[in-house]
Amino acid sequence: MKLVARPLWAAAVVAALSVLPACRTVDSESAGPVWEPDLEVGAFSGQQVDVSWKDRLAQPYVFVEHRGSYAEVGPLLARVAAAMSEQGIEPWGPPFALFYDDPGSVPIPELRARACFPVGRAIEASGPLAYDVLPSGTVVYAFVGGPYPEVPLAYPALHRFAERLGWAAQAPIREVYLVNPGSVETFEELVCEVQIPATSR
Repeated sequence: MKLVARPLWAAAVVAALSVLPACRTVDSESAGPVWEPDLEVGAFSGQQVDVSWKDRLAQPYVFVEHRGSYAEVGPLLARVAAAMSEQGIEPWGPPFALFYDDPGSVPIPELRARACFPVGRAIEASGPLAYDVLPSGTVVYAFVGGPYPEVPLAYPALHRFAERLGWAAQAPIREVYLVNPGSVETFEELVCEVQIPATSR
C-alpha cells in the first residue's frame, strides 16, 4: 500500500498538537517511555531519509475513529487528549495517527484513520474513546524532520527500502508525533517517526 502526500493542514495540526503534553521531554515513569530517534532525522523531502527496519512491540492505545479526509485527523488528537483528561487516562508517550487507505485509490469519504494516544495497559474507555492494541510486527521506519503535514513526502523512501528487501508494505501506516509544535520555534524542529508494516513477499 502506498499513501500519497496529503493536502497541507499545518494550521490545524499545530493548533491541535499545541495543547498536547510535551511527550518528548517527559521524565515521569507514569508518563511512559521517552521516544528518541535511533536513526538520523531526515528531511521531509525524502531525499536524505535514513531508513531501517525493526520488530515493533505490541502497543495498547486509545483512539477516535475517523472516516473522510486525512486532513481532518490532526485536530482529532486534541479531542482524544481532552477525552483522556476527562476520563483520567494517562498517555504513555507521544500521540500518533494510523492511516489505513491510499488516497490515490480510495475515495476521500471512505478513507479510514485513527487519532491515537498510547496507554500503558488495557483500560476501559468510554465515548468518544475506544481501546485497541497495535499488534507487534516488523516495520520499516524513519525519523522525518519538518512540518508534520509534509511527512508523507518521505513515504517513497520507506517503500523503496522495503522493496529492496523484497518486502511488501502493509497497512496501517503509523505517524508518531515526537515533538509538540508548541515547544519549538520553527517547523524545522519537528520530528515524526513513520512506521510502515512490511512482510516478505
